[in-house]
Amino acid sequence: MIKLDGVSVGYNQKAVVQNVNLEAGPGQMLALVGPNGSGKSTLIKAMTKVADLLSGRISVDDRDITTIRPNELARLVATVPQTPVLPGTFTAFEMVLMGRTPHLGLLRYEGGQDVATAWQAMEATRTDSFAQRRVSELSGGEKQRLVIARALTQQPRAILLDEPTANLDINHQVGILNLVKSLCSQHSLTVIVALHDLNLAAQYCDRMVMLNGGGVYAKGTPSDILTAANIKDVYGAEVCVYPHPVNRLPTTIITAGGNGS
Repeated sequence: MIKLDGVSVGYNQKAVVQNVNLEAGPGQMLALVGPNGSGKSTLIKAMTKVADLLSGRISVDDRDITTIRPNELARLVATVPQTPVLPGTFTAFEMVLMGRTPHLGLLRYEGGQDVATAWQAMEATRTDSFAQRRVSELSGGEKQRLVIARALTQQPRAILLDEPTANLDINHQVGILNLVKSLCSQHSLTVIVALHDLNLAAQYCDRMVMLNGGGVYAKGTPSDILTAANIKDVYGAEVCVYPHPVNRLPTTIITAGGNGS
């Protein structure tokens, strides 16, 4: 369980988001949505102590993260950043094996169990087929799957993803989120994901938190949150929201040059 109680976070003692309350539990995908600059990425960073916690409490399994040492926190929570920096000369397998670092003691090298864990993560993310290729040779979708494999190799209880589908085509977007959803279910992971695409968020996430103006605008199920009125108020966009023809989840539709209704 990841829980935020009255949390204000930012940088250099300046708040970006204030008084945030949310929680996500095992086997659940929670989406953070909102316009650019609303604080989605900052909240993700705060949960791993990268952004400054100015007030409130962030807890993992009811433990205050300020009391958890970095290596231990990395064993509990893994992060998939929006634009990961990956050394191009490393092989895909070497990159994934780096996920074992939080489990290694001082001057300890990876052993057989660490290698097995990394390989299992690659099989789960279907990255094992290019394990020996250099990172510089991989496509954007392959790199994103690789970073998720590295996160799984940490054997965390929760995974935080910051815009994991950014700059990917629709095929890779669906592939990445299908993968995350299945891992969430199969491994009872707590997943918190920042997403721009409201339709993707609605299709894959159990609950949503909509951010705006430096705080939480609304939270609940996709059907609760994704209404034409909410989207107009937060994004300033006139849209239509209809039930998806297959699963009845809310689907946002824009009309180019029109006013929506």
